[in-house]
Amino acid sequence: MRKHLVVLLLLMAFSIKWAKADEGMWLPYLLGQQTYNDMVKRGLKLTKDQLYSINKASIKDAIVIFGGGCTGEIVSNEGLIFTNHHCGYDAIASASSVEHNYLKNGFYAQNKQQEITSPKLSVQFLVKVDDVTKQVEDVVKGLNGAERAKKEQEIYADIIAKATNGNGYEAKVVPMFKGNQYLLFVYERYTDVRLVGAPPESVGKFGGDTDNWEWPRHTGDFSIFRVYANKDGKPAPYSAENVPLKPKHFLPVSIKGIKENDYAMIFGYPGGTNRYETSYGVELKTTVENPSVVNLRDVRLKAMFEQMKKDPAVKLQLASSYAGIANYWKFFDGETKQLEKYHVLDEKRKQEAAFIKWAQDKPEFAGVFNDYAAAYKAWSPYAKGRIYLTEGVLGSPVAAFAGSLTGLERALATANVPKETLQQAIEAAKAARTNFLAAENKPSDQKILAATCHMFYTDIPKDQQPGGFYDELKAKYGPLDEDKTYNMWAANLMANTMIFNDAKWNAFIANPDAVTLQNDPAFAYASAFLKNYQGKYLPLYQQFVAKNNDLGREYLKGVMQMQPNANRYPDANFTMRVSYGQVKPYSPRDAVNYDYVCTMKGVIEKYVPGDYEFDLPANYVDLYNKKDFGQYKDAKRNDVVVCFITTNDITGGNSGSPVINANGELIGLAFDGNYEALSHKIQFDSNYNRTICVDVRYVLWCIEKLGGAKNIINELKLVK
Repeated sequence: MRKHLVVLLLLMAFSIKWAKADEGMWLPYLLGQQTYNDMVKRGLKLTKDQLYSINKASIKDAIVIFGGGCTGEIVSNEGLIFTNHHCGYDAIASASSVEHNYLKNGFYAQNKQQEITSPKLSVQFLVKVDDVTKQVEDVVKGLNGAERAKKEQEIYADIIAKATNGNGYEAKVVPMFKGNQYLLFVYERYTDVRLVGAPPESVGKFGGDTDNWEWPRHTGDFSIFRVYANKDGKPAPYSAENVPLKPKHFLPVSIKGIKENDYAMIFGYPGGTNRYETSYGVELKTTVENPSVVNLRDVRLKAMFEQMKKDPAVKLQLASSYAGIANYWKFFDGETKQLEKYHVLDEKRKQEAAFIKWAQDKPEFAGVFNDYAAAYKAWSPYAKGRIYLTEGVLGSPVAAFAGSLTGLERALATANVPKETLQQAIEAAKAARTNFLAAENKPSDQKILAATCHMFYTDIPKDQQPGGFYDELKAKYGPLDEDKTYNMWAANLMANTMIFNDAKWNAFIANPDAVTLQNDPAFAYASAFLKNYQGKYLPLYQQFVAKNNDLGREYLKGVMQMQPNANRYPDANFTMRVSYGQVKPYSPRDAVNYDYVCTMKGVIEKYVPGDYEFDLPANYVDLYNKKDFGQYKDAKRNDVVVCFITTNDITGGNSGSPVINANGELIGLAFDGNYEALSHKIQFDSNYNRTICVDVRYVLWCIEKLGGAKNIINELKLVK
């Protein structure tokens, strides 16, 4: 009896840890009645069909994948899109020049003729979702590892071909619950997307890296685009003849304001979570992977920032790359600290103990965790080297570009390669070099090159280093424990590689041969490390990933059998999800209580004239001092609310997602999480998790009052 009681208590603990209040990134296509009822209980006033329908207009039709990594929302009947400033950052920077620096000074089109084309941007609308689990499982049943993965890709291709035949759509098959379910997502992509507006960077990125992942946050993180179509409303390449898209649905914009405990719903495309990760994965992440990424990115950021602060042109050139590296530098550092602070490793072990107890008399699942232990034991000694290659050696832009030439080398070194294959490789290399040179900053790259090469030598076991490379470096430049050795080597590489020398490069392209490429110092460096990894460690990593995938599928299959009635959601994987929660304050530590809103008063309090992160446009301060808030003033605070927080469950990819009230109206844009809950990719924390959202009233104030673009306001359907 006592034994059964222990098992029951363990299972109860396991169940509690896997389902928490406000946790969940739910598939609107498969929104269960239990979840929907809870949404209504919290305040939702919409029907299921108003959230998601393939037969009539619904909220899902106003939500787009923006640029391949963010979310956007349609806010007018002429295809106007709101998203985050950091989501539009690259497009804004690309449209800018030193003379017309829209990134620094902001930009608002006063009419459609002034809107700026964004050739690299596209948006995707979700057309429908189908469950194709049976079709996939009929093909892969009983298979594991590489064989299963191969068969999956084959059946995916067949399903996608049938779903897109003759309709111009795109599609993908996505495994859910670690391969225990498969869904087909069908999309329509529009490629004519134009920049309509953005605040000055000092508003759109106010607080910079200092405030990143922090609350209170005073960032006007928004930008505005428009999607265009041909006269029939269908996708078309850019043309002056294209017209603004007439969407199936757009979001009304509420300026009524928010109050504590208000219902809040977020639609979007969360990029990735691993909530069903094991203790082995958590331990490897916190002890090896995250610290390595943080150390290597720190070096890269310092080298870039040193050059950016010297020259506005360099700042513009490196802005997008720097922002991307910095964002997750702080995330990975915070994730490790929060995983440790909240004892997530111990929690995972308790969950696994419950599973092992339950599975002991079930042969299909009894050995899962013994196999996990063996898989991690085999791979863990090499995990750091992989990070040091991808984030370190290839963290140098010139090394990364040189490494990309291995395909060209292979074509040159292989006998009887078809002439057209070789020519394609050459043309690809030429195009890639053009793009590389446009983005390259040699002074910062040289420092990154030297520092990361030194770090690989210092931090990675000698028997995992590329044979002979460091011996040659020592013989030519000096002791391997001194910075000056690597500085001299990096300077020599930068000076002598043909990558920066047009004459040498053009001569090579005119008469390409493998030996010339192999003797180039940049290529020789990158290929030494790549071939060392690919020859010895990539097969081990592939085996580890395949085994981990198989075990993850079995583990979760067992969990679902153990708790057949649990209301669970699949991990985020950049498919459309809806989360719901409430506007709520929180208390992160003793004697500290955070309000659920912050205002322009706080912006002014942080303002430091001329500062890299906390400067403001001159007219901003003037408008604030005059209290020129217009219809966007919050009556309770006699100020404009800049940002607010909710209990919603989001992650990267949700950037730009609409925050929607109980009536289906836009109240804000999600753009960040809080530092105290950076464990959220692995484990959601119902006490501390908060989503940071820019209040739509602040967005509109910036557009109308700060930017003078009343024409954009007039296009919206305001709810007062």
